[in-house]
Amino acid sequence: MARTKNANKPAKTGYSAVTKFLIASPTKVRPVANVIKRKSASEALAILENMTQKGARLIDGTLKSAVANALQANTKLDEDMLYVKEIRIDEGPRLKRVWFRGRGRADQLLKRMCHITVVVDEKAGK
Repeated sequence: MARTKNANKPAKTGYSAVTKFLIASPTKVRPVANVIKRKSASEALAILENMTQKGARLIDGTLKSAVANALQANTKLDEDMLYVKEIRIDEGPRLKRVWFRGRGRADQLLKRMCHITVVVDEKAGK
């Protein structure tokens, strides 16, 4: 189960949410993250719901958490004015598993993990 750390306090750069130890390769999740970068939060959620990649589902939960943190920390914020200021996909630890091969040999299978950080902020123009 992935652990989610919610930062309810506004950071210097906005409101954030972090999800750690997701079993998904960062190289497969990053292209999905690049699609929603600098888009409004509602538009980004709509895009993620229509994508079929596993990374879209993982980022969707973290983005919803970041939006909820922003609205909880500042009640004067309008949900329509929020946008994805920063999204970062970092590499986590790797699970090492044995992969049995022919002739009694064995290889090492690496199950990669990633950490997702989403920062949302309010648009400057109201």
